[in-house]
Parts: sequence; C-alpha cells; structure tokens
Amino acid sequence: MSPEVGRILLVVGLVIAGVGLLAVLGFRLPLGRLPGDIFIGGERGGLFVPIATSILISVILTVVLNLIARR
Repeated sequence: MSPEVGRILLVVGLVIAGVGLLAVLGFRLPLGRLPGDIFIGGERGGLFVPIATSILISVILTVVLNLIARR
C-alpha cells in the first residue's frame, strides 16, 4: 500500500469519526442558542440569523482544514 492511499484512508477515517462524534454530541451543543444568534419572532413567523454559530463553525473548519492541508 502506498503512503498516499494510507493518508487518504486516515483522513476518511477521521472524517467519519468526527461525523459520528457530532451525531452523538450534537444535541448537547448549544449551536443555534449562542449569544450573538438573533431570533426575531412575530405572530406569523420568525427570522433566525445564526451569526455567532456561523463564526464558530467557520473558525473550527478553518483550523481543521489548515491542519489537514499542512504537509
């Protein structure tokens, strides 16, 4: 097995483990209820703008992708 195939399998395994971890812990995380997330409710509906959640996810993905891309 070449080192490149091994590296690909490792990344795929880490992604699957990360998705599994999010599935288990996802309901306990306060995503969508962070300070900075805006919800404007009315009688006929509402508007939800997850500003803080979007920033947090962006920072996490940036760090993870930079760690993966660093060779």
